[in-house]
Amino acid sequence: MSGIAADVVGGAVQGVVEGVGEVLDRLFTSDEERAKLALARLEIERLPALKQIEVNLAEAAYASVFVTGWRPAIGWVCALALVWAFLLQPVATWAISTFALGLPVPAIVSDHLFELVLAMLGMAGLRTFEKTKRR
Repeated sequence: MSGIAADVVGGAVQGVVEGVGEVLDRLFTSDEERAKLALARLEIERLPALKQIEVNLAEAAYASVFVTGWRPAIGWVCALALVWAFLLQPVATWAISTFALGLPVPAIVSDHLFELVLAMLGMAGLRTFEKTKRR
């Protein structure tokens, strides 16, 4: 049997098995069992968030900025790098070329910087969305 035919047959078999499973669940699962399963699913979905809260609380308990301040530190490093790349470095290049100083101006490769900044801003945007939805 070719790969495509095997995929089609496998998909059909999976569909039949899922359909039979749903019918059996409806016949032999009580409303109380369904409610218990729904609560168990909610607990499982909530567990990673609770663990992250525990980690955040443990980090916040430290007085050292090296433990509690790593997220703000990344933000400040990105902000300073962007200030250099888009404000200070062009002005320095202009000044050096205008006054013929002949000094090299260090440049920042901003490709990876943009990835980091956009990821951080994207996460902040998602958190804002979650807060508006009260999650």
